Amino acid sequence: MPITVHLIFNAHLDPVWIWPWQAGLDETLATCRSVCDRLDAHPEIFFSRGEAWVYKQIEALDPALFARICKHVEAGHWEIVGGWWIQPDCNLPNAFAFEKQIGLGMEYFRQKFGLLPRVGYNVDSFGHSAALPRLMHAAGQKYYVMMRPQEHEMSLPSRLFRWRGREGDPEILTFRIPWSYCHRCIDAAAVERVCTLLPEGIGHTMLFAGLGDHGGGPSEKLIEHCKDNLDSFPGCHLEFSTMSRFFEAVSKQADKIPLVTGELQMHAIGCYSVHRPIKTGLRRAEHLLAQAESSTGDMTPENRQVLDKAWEHVCFNQFHDTLGGTCIPSAYRQCENQVAGAAACADEVLHWELRKRYLSLGSDPLQRIVVMNASDSPYDGFVEHEPWLDDCPDNFTLLDEAGNILPWQRMPHEAAFVRSPRVLFRVKAAPGEILQFKLGPKSEIDAQPNSLTVINGAIANSEGVHFDGHKIFFGAANLGIEPLLDLYEDGSDTWSHGMDHYPEGPIVASASWTNPCIVDAGPLMASSILEGRIGESGLKAEWRVYAGEPFCEFILRVHWMERRKLLKLRIQNPRPALSSRLDGTMDTFISRLNNGRELPLRDWTLIEMHEGLKLGILAPDVFALDANTMRSRLTLLRSPVMAHHDPHHGHFPREVFSDQGVHEFRFRFFLSYKVSQETLDLHAKMMQRPLVVGDLTKGMLAQRP
Repeated sequence: MPITVHLIFNAHLDPVWIWPWQAGLDETLATCRSVCDRLDAHPEIFFSRGEAWVYKQIEALDPALFARICKHVEAGHWEIVGGWWIQPDCNLPNAFAFEKQIGLGMEYFRQKFGLLPRVGYNVDSFGHSAALPRLMHAAGQKYYVMMRPQEHEMSLPSRLFRWRGREGDPEILTFRIPWSYCHRCIDAAAVERVCTLLPEGIGHTMLFAGLGDHGGGPSEKLIEHCKDNLDSFPGCHLEFSTMSRFFEAVSKQADKIPLVTGELQMHAIGCYSVHRPIKTGLRRAEHLLAQAESSTGDMTPENRQVLDKAWEHVCFNQFHDTLGGTCIPSAYRQCENQVAGAAACADEVLHWELRKRYLSLGSDPLQRIVVMNASDSPYDGFVEHEPWLDDCPDNFTLLDEAGNILPWQRMPHEAAFVRSPRVLFRVKAAPGEILQFKLGPKSEIDAQPNSLTVINGAIANSEGVHFDGHKIFFGAANLGIEPLLDLYEDGSDTWSHGMDHYPEGPIVASASWTNPCIVDAGPLMASSILEGRIGESGLKAEWRVYAGEPFCEFILRVHWMERRKLLKLRIQNPRPALSSRLDGTMDTFISRLNNGRELPLRDWTLIEMHEGLKLGILAPDVFALDANTMRSRLTLLRSPVMAHHDPHHGHFPREVFSDQGVHEFRFRFFLSYKVSQETLDLHAKMMQRPLVVGDLTKGMLAQRP
């Protein structure tokens, strides 16, 4: 029997890439208008199109065109696939934000077309988290079409496979496109490629044709060529079709289709470290929106509309080229404005909600600090806040709601000339809980025990965490690590095409540091600040230890001034590691081999060494790493030319180097036999969803001037 080759006419639309989103909007309108014309003229063909964003733009800007699309959908010749808001990066978004990506798109298609697309569709995304099968199954999707990583980047048993993230997870029937998702012509080589690597006994495959990346769809020439050659290739029969028809045909033979478990990685390793502002901005906006939604019980229609629009901007900028850092510099100004606007809307809703809660709090003659844990996880950590104290900066005692004296620490105000202190204190709050802390009159019994030690520039706590100005030591065994900054040459393009890791060397520069300066000395936190340089870039490192905490915190500021360089934070393991580690990923974590491959990261890595010792590295501002059994390297910054694609040499008069300027990173290091992935996830959540803090003076007596 000949193999049935399902011809899938499509148009790959990058709404942002080497053009701004406005040009993406124009390509969307032009492409879909052209496709409607082709479908009118050729009733025997089909067209497949995803992304709710595309349809919403057309509905708003050209209702007549939208009506034409609806008619073709109803007639069965325009297939809606994907079902998501956009074709996103499938590694970096948080799982709750990825659920929004899917949910916004599905709800739009349910409302406007009365359907929920069953075929997921991300043909250009650079890798695929193991979380996707679970998230797609939860949304009612059964099938998936992808292309990257390609055959030379990841070996799979078949072009068609059943995919699950972990053992016991739901399976998604998945097709990997060979070579291209938009063939401009159909020749023997294209047909031969799609007919290879099929499971034995499967007589169906797909060939994707049409114009892209800037849209276009099937041309008259392509359509006529296909009509003339449906039976021109030996052993094959081509037919105009849809993805749904293909999956309906092959799903009947699921027992012949191999099973693949785990993540699908990876293409373009550079996309997880280049153009950091969009990555950090999107991560912040995602968490702020989650906090805003969790803080509002009965959300007003106005707030719902504000947050929905903010989520649309966030989901739009999860687009794989946008979040992957590969767009032109001018396009990013608009993308970052959208993401910052979404974060600002969420922040406003969040803080309005806290002030509304003030109304339920009684009056009190004492000034109060009010905190709200706008999170679905408990908070157990330290808070910094700057209450306005006028001309009495130290004349108070911190009290809980019952009037008990609490430990607190004075820190310098962020403004150098202000006498009022920044107040550091510890808070334990359940999810959604609101707590009040009072500023009472200074007490003679306000002396606070100090469990921290500060000697000769070194800082330590009673938990055995000790920073000596260079290394961090943990526990009675006095095992230590020394995080080191290394600078490497990086001549790769923006994507780092053709690479699965960055070289071990040569290291072209290492950081040089001044002597440590003690800034805080307890009783709750001690800190040491060092100034430094690496290459042409300035550095500031702040190391902290906290009373009662098993970690050392590292806050790094880099004034990045490099060109075609790569900055990594290298941590040697105190003992050799096992062959695999646990990395935070989109939904939870995954086990990965310590083989030196560069891979995307969410928030943390946990490295187990021989004899059960574990090194936990919390890095919520880092998005990629590589590790072997002797060390791990977190990828902090790269500076390729923006929007440079091999084989172009990357030199031109108006070249712009990525990520120039100031960047801040936060780390927490744990070294013990007890640290777990649950601990690291909880700390990551607390760092990215800090307590919402405000000041309340309701009930205080007026003071005479």
